[in-house]
Amino acid sequence: QVHLVESGGGLVQPGGSLNLSCAASGSIFSSYTVSWYRQVPGKQREFVAVITIGGGINYADSVKGRFTISRDNAKNTVYLRMNSLKPEDTAVYYCKARRLHIGVLLEYWGQGTQVTVSS
Repeated sequence: QVHLVESGGGLVQPGGSLNLSCAASGSIFSSYTVSWYRQVPGKQREFVAVITIGGGINYADSVKGRFTISRDNAKNTVYLRMNSLKPEDTAVYYCKARRLHIGVLLEYWGQGTQVTVSS
């Protein structure tokens, strides 16, 4: 079992930056692939970025070159550095931890943190 808590959201002006954190407890976080997703009301949750157990990284096209995902396994935390923020980045941001354990896919989600980009 993994408990995830996101933090770092808030209100920022266009062009600004935010650092989101996803802190985990309850299991060996280093054995999980961790992703960031975001969701706006009335729309499906969409993929933002992922970092694998081995450090492989991928981003949605809409955030490439502006967002950076990283992990610190010693702190059981994954980060999402967001630069050059745009109004369309406004959403609730969620982290997800996933691993395959004895043939069973385990997935855990955090409660989300609100990011609002507005002048």
